Amino acid sequence: MKFKKITLILICVMGISRLMAQSPVLMPGNLSKVIVNGQEIVFEAGGVFGKVAVYSPSVIRVRLDKKPLGRDFSYAVVAQPQKVKTSITQNEESITVLTDSLKAVIHKKPFAIAYYTTDGQLINQDEPGLTTGWVGEEVTTYKTIMPGERFIGLGEKTGNLDRKGNAYTNWNSDTYGYQVDQDPIYSTIPFYIGIHHKLNYGVFMDNTYQSDFNFGASNNRFSSFGAHGGEMNYYFIYNQNIAGIIQSYTALTGHMKMPPLWSLGYQQNRYSYYPDTEVLRIAQTLREKKIPSDGITLDIHYMDRYQLFTWDKNRFPDPAELTSKLNKLGFKLTVIVDPGIKVEKGAPAYESGAKDSVFIQYPDKTFYTGQVWPGWCNFTDFTSEKGRAWWRKQVKFFADNGVSGIWNDMNEISTWGQKMPSNVLFDFDGAKTTHLQAHNVYALEMIRSSYEGAREHFKERPFILTRSGYAGLQRYSAIWTGDNRAEENHMLLGVRLMNSLGLSGVSFTAMDIGGFTGGASTSLFTRWMQIGAFIPYYRNHTALNTKASEPWAYGEDALEISRNYINFRYRLIPYMYSNFYESTQTGMPVMRSLAINYTFDPKVYDPAFQNQYMFGGAFMIAPFESTKEYGRIYFPEGTWYNLYNDEQIQGQQEAVEPLNMSHLPVFVKESSIIPMQSLVQTTSEAPTDTLTLHIYNGRLNNTFILYQDDGKSYNYENNDFNKRVINFDPTQRKLIISEPTGNFNSRFTRLKLVMHSFKNLDKIALNNKVLNGLKGAYTMIEPVDNIDPQGLVNGKKDAAPVVEINVKLSPQKQVFEYELKK
Repeated sequence: MKFKKITLILICVMGISRLMAQSPVLMPGNLSKVIVNGQEIVFEAGGVFGKVAVYSPSVIRVRLDKKPLGRDFSYAVVAQPQKVKTSITQNEESITVLTDSLKAVIHKKPFAIAYYTTDGQLINQDEPGLTTGWVGEEVTTYKTIMPGERFIGLGEKTGNLDRKGNAYTNWNSDTYGYQVDQDPIYSTIPFYIGIHHKLNYGVFMDNTYQSDFNFGASNNRFSSFGAHGGEMNYYFIYNQNIAGIIQSYTALTGHMKMPPLWSLGYQQNRYSYYPDTEVLRIAQTLREKKIPSDGITLDIHYMDRYQLFTWDKNRFPDPAELTSKLNKLGFKLTVIVDPGIKVEKGAPAYESGAKDSVFIQYPDKTFYTGQVWPGWCNFTDFTSEKGRAWWRKQVKFFADNGVSGIWNDMNEISTWGQKMPSNVLFDFDGAKTTHLQAHNVYALEMIRSSYEGAREHFKERPFILTRSGYAGLQRYSAIWTGDNRAEENHMLLGVRLMNSLGLSGVSFTAMDIGGFTGGASTSLFTRWMQIGAFIPYYRNHTALNTKASEPWAYGEDALEISRNYINFRYRLIPYMYSNFYESTQTGMPVMRSLAINYTFDPKVYDPAFQNQYMFGGAFMIAPFESTKEYGRIYFPEGTWYNLYNDEQIQGQQEAVEPLNMSHLPVFVKESSIIPMQSLVQTTSEAPTDTLTLHIYNGRLNNTFILYQDDGKSYNYENNDFNKRVINFDPTQRKLIISEPTGNFNSRFTRLKLVMHSFKNLDKIALNNKVLNGLKGAYTMIEPVDNIDPQGLVNGKKDAAPVVEINVKLSPQKQVFEYELKK
């Protein structure tokens, strides 16, 4: 009897083991064959192969696969692992990895990983019992959701700032006129930030297959991230603040380059401007109406029957002459390119590409053919060096015609039907793969090719724009949010999309001002133009067969309001250009979600306030629908100033503000340092020699780096720049302007110091010499003239009381000291 019981038990155990072995979900088992090699730990875990490596003091990388790990290759990551002081210890139960910034504990029975601060606070851990698992080829890592945890980022994703309770898919898609809650749309950045208990962390999953992120959708147990193929490959990033996480992420995936200065100016676009006389008419009208502007864009109608690397000779008989005339007017020309090369015998691009075999192929070696604007097309394989080199060579076509910008469109890849076969093959830089793995990274490699080709052939820095991309796209291109709608909710969605892209390492962002599809109302267009003055790439764009959308098309009021805000933007160029410089160094976006600086303030995640954002470190923008008469605004911690009249508002409170067409709610943070220049009509026009430096009173010590270079060449990469550190120290009552570094001579030789809200200011001294200050009033944005007979526009002439000082801007260190009346 005892023998029978033992036999029965053995049979049951064997049965359970057999069921476990046959489970449709493969999960890691206990660790074995553990090898510690410097900063890396290599192991097996019950049929799963893994590696955990210290990448930097605050970044740990995890790789897991069902087979021995393959080649270590990434289109996104450009940084090499740092040599880091690392302690790795182990016992029977776990392995502990410790750096100066982060601790990871790898549990052995079975494999799971948890991350802690160096003083033992739990930051993030694998969900016990789930960890990482495979269902077929799909691999997913499951993480415990911490109490009160929030999730932000993930790139170009619709929805709320806080992504808790939602799930998202990454598959680059052509989504014309997309819904405000549609997912996915155009680009893929599989990087998010988790926030809980005064802690922040980032996760970047570098896998180009279709991927899915779940932040507690349809479950109350876990958040997760996974992909439909390939290995689990993610980077865990820890920092005490969001800015530090973004800095670590962009250190991995690369920083943007300094953009050409003209690309910061206003851009007038349409689908489409043609013929060349119409392009010149638009340019001349912008100048006649005193609307500062720098760029005009040509959509697909500039081409001969939409064929790439051609001009329609009837519409554009002499492109080089056109660009020359535009340059004389202070305009740069950007043209659109699509990846599809029309299949047409005798066409130079087709014949050259087919001869060099640079197109993606089916397994039977025939070129894949899909239908786009020109008809049936082949598509360059940008995942091969041969394909990229071919494209770089073709870019000379644009350089020869004086083009300054390349706008990469339809690069999801988009074809009619939106269903490219899975069996299309890509080189993938020597590891041939299918469309399933190459799809999400295709656009990244296209913009890389466009950028590298332009850098090779253009005489000056190019402007590159893209509709689609993958992590790391900031190295090559700006991105815009695609074919949006002329609707109030789309305007606000665009703000959230750009804020999320900024959280995801992409600083140079845009949305189509006025909406691409449909036609904006006068009030909507006007509000959109105001917001556009405070976004990185200021582009007015509308579709074919919609009403004209130039600023003068909406009446005199809309024109004047739009021009006033464009004027302000052009005077802000020293401030904006310096903020772009910061992006090239740290990845900090120009357009910043309030979550970056006010991470643990729950109000900034409230849907009522989530659209508010910072433009650089000084301005807080509160965008609202043009139809609203009042708006609730939340002021985070500190003191804030109304941009228009310097009215003070104390932070950590809500306020209801009246809204009108002439004023976008804009506020300035205390202790802000804002350099401005005189108004110009184009960045090719030199401003006056006076730099106006606005200093706002406050209790915070603040530093601003003023950066200048020639705005067009690559000389800045060889120290040909001018950089000055400006520090405002209210405790010492000092403003210190450091001596410049770099070899570039500043265009500013005089300084106007404008002191805001220093009500008890008694005297100011420069390097111990007392200066005479002039009390007056300063208007940041010109008020609207009384031209509206119905009184619909508020023409209130707001002005801020200030004290102004005019001095020579010395190349030596300058110390301003001020005294207040007792």
